Amino acid sequence: MDSINKQQQEKNHEDLHGAEAKARIKDMAKDSSCFFCTDLKKGDAFATRPMSVQDIDEEGNLWFLSASDSNKNQKISVDPSVQLLFQGSSYSEFLTLFGSAQIVLDKQKIKELWNPILKTWFTEGVDDPRITALKIEPHKGYYWDTKHGAAVSMIKQAAGAIMGKTLDDSIEGNIRI
Repeated sequence: MDSINKQQQEKNHEDLHGAEAKARIKDMAKDSSCFFCTDLKKGDAFATRPMSVQDIDEEGNLWFLSASDSNKNQKISVDPSVQLLFQGSSYSEFLTLFGSAQIVLDKQKIKELWNPILKTWFTEGVDDPRITALKIEPHKGYYWDTKHGAAVSMIKQAAGAIMGKTLDDSIEGNIRI
């Protein structure tokens, strides 16, 4: 444990497994955008791009829509390892997930994930022949969040600064599916 966390009076580390991990992922990543990283095994900088999560299923899998001829689909075909990076706000909700990507061609699944704003990229609409779904099965990750929300966190930080004590309202830990 690092020196800052040793000073913490409250429990601020909790590893999550199974159903708790899936619930945390769903809570932190739903209706969210992330940095979607590929090329993890090359040893160079990741290939990273912003992507919007379309759905998170009951198993904790994250679903995206992507063009069949996209650079990311080509990279996933060679190496399915991915990392997803989420940030909810400046003060809370940080999540990183490592997992495996699968390109899914199921038209019914694509229709379930469809949102009309996606016509910006898929100009022929939901039936655009280039649309694929990406299913990301997370294997592990790490999260950091506030326990009681940004307002309480800010108050505790200010009080801690005045008293010279670590009164951080954070909670963090490993995620294992």
